[in-house]
Amino acid sequence: MSTPPGTSLDGDAIAANARAETLAEAWEKAEWPQEAPVLRAIAMPSDTNPEGDIFGGWLLSQMDLAAASIAFHRAAGRCATIAIDGMTFLSPVFVGDEVSLFAKVVHTGRTSLKVAVEAWRRRRDGEQANKVTEGVFTFVAIDENRKSRPLP
Repeated sequence: MSTPPGTSLDGDAIAANARAETLAEAWEKAEWPQEAPVLRAIAMPSDTNPEGDIFGGWLLSQMDLAAASIAFHRAAGRCATIAIDGMTFLSPVFVGDEVSLFAKVVHTGRTSLKVAVEAWRRRRDGEQANKVTEGVFTFVAIDENRKSRPLP
């Protein structure tokens, strides 16, 4: 953007001009996983605990949904979550934050698989992202009778 001679941009105008024009550009600038998120959600007031912070159980359920998406695809059908390993909450999530969940299969067995999930938060009006938690979810592929079945 050019300015007429003899004029200058104030700090807010410079900051606004330095911002990404699209979410895609913001994603490219952000320091977080560069693959596409499996799930994205906005933390809402109804997702808070009595102290007004986002409830850890809400975040855990979002992570389970993201992991299940990957597990169901890899197993070509129904799966059940049987374990969650190593959950560590690194920083809080606040009302209005955009939560992005990244997931990938890290191990497969005969009937089970493990999916690693990372949750990242970004203020909807900001471009900086912070990892808030991570965990490994174990699933078992099940058939129509809810019995374990081999992975394809």
